[in-house]
Amino acid sequence: MTGWSTGRVPWKCHVVVAIFLLLLTVDVVKATSEYDPYKILGVSRSAGQAEIKRAYKKLVREWHPDKNKDPKAEDMFIKISKSYEILSNEERRANFDRYGQMDENQPFGQSQHQGFHGFHRSFYFDESFFHFPRSRDFADSKYMLHHAQFNSEILPDSYKRPYLIKVTSDWCFACIHIEPVWKEAVQELEPLGVGIGVVDLGYERRLANQLGAYRTPSIIGLVNGRVTFFHQVVVQEHLRQFVEDLLPQKLVEKVNDDNYLAFLESWHAENKPGLLLFDRVSDVPLLYKLTAFSFRDYMRFGYVEQGGTHITQLLQQFNINTFAPSMLLFKEDTQKPADIIQARGMKRQIMNEFVSNNKFLQVPRLVSQQLFDELCPVKQFHRRRKYCVLLITGEDDAFLPGNKAFLDFASAYKKDVLRFAYVYQRKQQPLCQALLQNQAAVSPQVVILERRSQAGRVLFRSVSGGWNGSEEDKHRLHEQLELLQRDPSYLTTDATLPELNNEMAPIFIVQWLSAVFDYILQIYDGLLYSNWREMMPILSLIFSALFILFGTVIIQAFSEPGESKPQNPKQKESPTTQNEENPSSRASTSSRPPKKDFVEVTELTDVTYTSNLVKLKPGHINVVLVLTNASKNTLLRKFAKEVFSFSGSQTLHFSFLNADKHRHWMASLLRSACFNHQSESHSDDEDSPDCAGYVLALNGHKKYFCLFRPVFTGDNHSGSSSETSFSSDSRRPSRSRSRSSSHSRSRSHSREDGAKKGYGRATSIEVHHKLDRLGLWMERLMEGTLPRIQVPVWPTLDEAANTNASAS
Repeated sequence: MTGWSTGRVPWKCHVVVAIFLLLLTVDVVKATSEYDPYKILGVSRSAGQAEIKRAYKKLVREWHPDKNKDPKAEDMFIKISKSYEILSNEERRANFDRYGQMDENQPFGQSQHQGFHGFHRSFYFDESFFHFPRSRDFADSKYMLHHAQFNSEILPDSYKRPYLIKVTSDWCFACIHIEPVWKEAVQELEPLGVGIGVVDLGYERRLANQLGAYRTPSIIGLVNGRVTFFHQVVVQEHLRQFVEDLLPQKLVEKVNDDNYLAFLESWHAENKPGLLLFDRVSDVPLLYKLTAFSFRDYMRFGYVEQGGTHITQLLQQFNINTFAPSMLLFKEDTQKPADIIQARGMKRQIMNEFVSNNKFLQVPRLVSQQLFDELCPVKQFHRRRKYCVLLITGEDDAFLPGNKAFLDFASAYKKDVLRFAYVYQRKQQPLCQALLQNQAAVSPQVVILERRSQAGRVLFRSVSGGWNGSEEDKHRLHEQLELLQRDPSYLTTDATLPELNNEMAPIFIVQWLSAVFDYILQIYDGLLYSNWREMMPILSLIFSALFILFGTVIIQAFSEPGESKPQNPKQKESPTTQNEENPSSRASTSSRPPKKDFVEVTELTDVTYTSNLVKLKPGHINVVLVLTNASKNTLLRKFAKEVFSFSGSQTLHFSFLNADKHRHWMASLLRSACFNHQSESHSDDEDSPDCAGYVLALNGHKKYFCLFRPVFTGDNHSGSSSETSFSSDSRRPSRSRSRSSSHSRSRSHSREDGAKKGYGRATSIEVHHKLDRLGLWMERLMEGTLPRIQVPVWPTLDEAANTNASAS
């Protein structure tokens, strides 16, 4: 029997595998035949790329999951994106037309998130299938980012080029599905100048938290230090568009016959050369946008579509070759380009070198310290001297002829060791005063200088005779420059130049509005895609501001009138009012009268009891005043005055307990404390009918409390001899700060002992005198010198529960 079983098992396995492969083949054929990218996009097989693109944009707007609430919208959106990815690529489109497949391996028609992904993708048995760390792709290892590297290199570099960052991990199986698209996007975007980075969520948790990435896979864009998350389907077209959207708007201006003169002549106002790209494509190439982003501080960029309208005059004037992209660079001369480059395939290196070699005008104007540092660099070696010839002039029309003559001289006198520039005296007064040695220039002056140190130390010399642009002035300047080449000691005056004003810096209100606009975009983006963890810092800031607004203004506005309402019972408490007006009485209440008698005091009820006592944070103490309905108003006012100076502590909370509502709670607490200490000293307290005026400092976490009992301070209204003897020790000054702490503590203990003996007579003390010693007791509470009474468990406010507990 055993031999028969072992002989039949392999045969059964082969049958099962054969059936499985047959079903799998049927599914593959069905998936291939059922889904057609042409049908999904609604185009014919002979449709051109323009028609396919129009159909794709229309369907994407209709089926986007954020706009279409249909449950099938997400799957349909993925199919539309994948169909466009196939048909927009000629090689993939031809492959589908021939073999009915969307690529070399995978049949089309299944979602990226569910369904069948092809036999080789669903049944691969490598180490990653068994949750083993898969070996990193060589491309990922090349672009791995670390926290220190990101902050020192990537973040500053993001102001010159955008970065596309993928967040992944070793255990992310969803990351496997986007890797082919990610590789294609990297191969396309990196040669154009886009920075690429990869962050491992498992190894670089600190960097991932800084970026706000809490899940994998995530794709992040970084521009100007600002992080933006990619939320669309991961296809190459969407990633490319995402990078374009990261760039600032209006980097490149569309130029035609109507506005090309204004574009070329703006060099004077913006102090930058102008660059025009002529090409046949309708959209501005991404490579040109990236170049414009890198050099936006040095140059203005324009684009001319050769196939567009209203460009005939441009093409004729500059004799443009329409068969290859051309770049024309203009400086001060708007009629003739200063440099031209033509190439069928514009490469990033060629474009960057062309722009870098023409970053400045022939004679730029000094408008910032950064520009001055680049035009007139610091001397580094003896043989590499560089001199700056500076014209100090004005901006009125009367100075234009002299400025034009200086430009003509600089254009003719070209030497690598010389750099020509000019400055407006009115806008850069500190610099001009240092070079002119505090003498007002009646006419423009020419100064030759050499920077000697980074701190601004220069050697310079003014050209005698001033400058008005005459031939004699040009000849004199030429002679002195030649003399400088032969004898560097020609510069004799030494000075330290101040830092230049930044004339092109935006005003504060523009910077503030720009920052506010960025925050609004972040909030909108987070709310649109429900990235709550990414939105948490911004939401926390908003709710904190709202809490401060409503908590300190509105609530206080409603609370203050309520504090003044309990002033009506003054007619019944005329003795109390007279005693409060007595100066000696005021002195005994507190040595620190508060400016405003307002303390936030919470009533202990069934709702607030657990949070304010049982579950109080460790180290926090709740100071509770016990009162009755009759004494509520008086005791609360006196309690607020006594504890106001301590209300600034973050660990103290103030509450009150109404003994008329919870009359058994105080007795249960004292009974529990007496049982815990095995003491009979409080046996009389349990049946006390009046606990009004008692104050308890409750530590809910460590389960102990400190007790304050009302103490009589001097006036004998009842005439009882027993009360006189009881209060004889209490007639001493209550605020004697000069005595030693040990003597003060011993005196306080004696008062408390006396209060324990006279507890049954506490009701004879006037209500407004019951809290006279509370300020001194609070000081001892803050010092930690009060005796602590431990309790095994806090009693509840429920009368029935406390009665049952005491009975048991």
